[in-house]
Amino acid sequence: MKKYLLITLLVLAVISYFYFFLPMWGIPFNAQRHGNPPLTPAWALECWLWEDDQNTATYVDELLEGYAKHDIPVRTILIDSPWSLRYNDFEVDEEKYPDPAKWFNGLENKGYRTVLWMTSMIDSHNKDTKIEDSSPWFNEAVKKGYVAGSNSQIKWWKGKGGFIDYTNPEAMNWWTGLQRKVLDYGIDGWKLDGTGTLFRRQLGPLPLFYQKTHGGWLSTRQYMDLYYRKEYENGLKVNREFVTLARAMDRGFHPEGFAPIDAAPVTWVGDQKHYWQSKTENGLSDEKGKDIALDGIQGFESAIESILKSAELGYNVIGSDVAGFSGSTIPPRLYIRWAQFSAFCGLFLNGGHGERALWKRSPQELEIIRKFSWLHTELVPYMYHYVVTGHQGGRVLQKPVEGKYHYLFGEDLLIAPIYKDETKHEVQLPEGKWRYWFHDREVVQGPLTLHKDIPLEEYPVFIKEGAIVPMNIKRSYNGIGDSTSSNYLTWLVYPAGNSEFTVFDTQDQQPSTLRVHQTSQQIAVNLTGRHLPSLFVIHLSQKPKRVEAQGTALEEGKEYRFDEGKQKLIIKTTDLKSRNWTIHLKR
Repeated sequence: MKKYLLITLLVLAVISYFYFFLPMWGIPFNAQRHGNPPLTPAWALECWLWEDDQNTATYVDELLEGYAKHDIPVRTILIDSPWSLRYNDFEVDEEKYPDPAKWFNGLENKGYRTVLWMTSMIDSHNKDTKIEDSSPWFNEAVKKGYVAGSNSQIKWWKGKGGFIDYTNPEAMNWWTGLQRKVLDYGIDGWKLDGTGTLFRRQLGPLPLFYQKTHGGWLSTRQYMDLYYRKEYENGLKVNREFVTLARAMDRGFHPEGFAPIDAAPVTWVGDQKHYWQSKTENGLSDEKGKDIALDGIQGFESAIESILKSAELGYNVIGSDVAGFSGSTIPPRLYIRWAQFSAFCGLFLNGGHGERALWKRSPQELEIIRKFSWLHTELVPYMYHYVVTGHQGGRVLQKPVEGKYHYLFGEDLLIAPIYKDETKHEVQLPEGKWRYWFHDREVVQGPLTLHKDIPLEEYPVFIKEGAIVPMNIKRSYNGIGDSTSSNYLTWLVYPAGNSEFTVFDTQDQQPSTLRVHQTSQQIAVNLTGRHLPSLFVIHLSQKPKRVEAQGTALEEGKEYRFDEGKQKLIIKTTDLKSRNWTIHLKR
């Protein structure tokens, strides 16, 4: 009896493995799926903006004009669905976006980058697009062998259709040919929504997570990998700074990640609603009961969890929809705290449903979110360092550490995210000496647990003693510099023994390294690599006796100054030959 029971269990285990675990997760082969993260272009580290209520050129223009007028930084505008005549025909709906060539070129001329939504679906029926019935289009694609599984179709959240066959060269020529028109408008990337995970064939009520393609049978996991890799590869052929915005991890779905890490220059986790916590966790009911694409209700806390799990797996540039993707209204404090958290993620993705015109919301939201949007933008040189090191197989940008949702942002900044609607917050400082970012005169020795009041204008960010943080300062919102700093690379320095930091040129990744050596008598600063017009903001407890460049004394008030209130020494590199500076301390 036991023998037959064991045989039955073994058979069930084998069936379960080949039916579900292999096609959906790729176990045990998923360990070989991932390479190193790509070289994400620096522009993609700046702030993104999108909305999903109007979906018209007129409203996008209004939103961008408002952000510019109120001095809120935006580099990338994401155009979500529906923007095409039918999904993935790549023909712009000119009623929504008139004269698209002129409009997209106009965005480019203003300095914006543009990313368009797409999926892997060829639809016979489309929801919410100008062309709803596209059966002839679908049937023609099936006839030519462009659809995986022949005429197999599934229902998905935007209609009904089949999957483009990435293994068929002729299908790829047709598909990329459709894309070429909008790519020629100057499009900088695709938002690859998560249809790859739906790849299956229905056997009556039973889903089979395999389909036959031109290249043979593919599992869901194999198709997902082709989807993310092929779209990224094809985009790079047109634009060397092309990106794809792909899913990293979401809750328990695909715990090995949606996109292969090496085909994931920018990732997001979603789709959250405008809640602090999941409503299911709170025991509350929801009017719709489901996300747009996946079962379950998510909130801000779920986004934090998914981002940190993604970082632990090895994804590098990760974010979430600031304030959540959907829901009736966005609570103001949630919008503020989510934006502050996103300032310390690789991707700052401000958008989704709900009012995104911050000047139409509260003055407090506008002021605080603008401040942290600029802080994120100013940290691009710091973040790009980890884009390069991660690509080289080294440290990625975020690393979870001990403490509730705590993580290191780079090696020098500790972030303890606020995940509840409370100002009182617990912070677990690791070993070492730390300073609170917003009031940095005091040194705190870790390990230590702090219970700290964090006002809405601040966020629990701690900087390690000895840190060097390169920044592009262009505004005065964060109190580090102002508009006169814009022609310099600002180095925020907290001297402690020996420390160094390397910045990488965003075009060719050539390094420039700042080294700082502190003794009881002096601080030596040395810059190697390409010369960078630099502005040093060095924390000092008292005014120095003398400051030298290349052994020559600098003139106080002209070439350097000491801010006693902030305890900062500011040195500008006006001499292009300067590579060494010495700060003589008073003892």
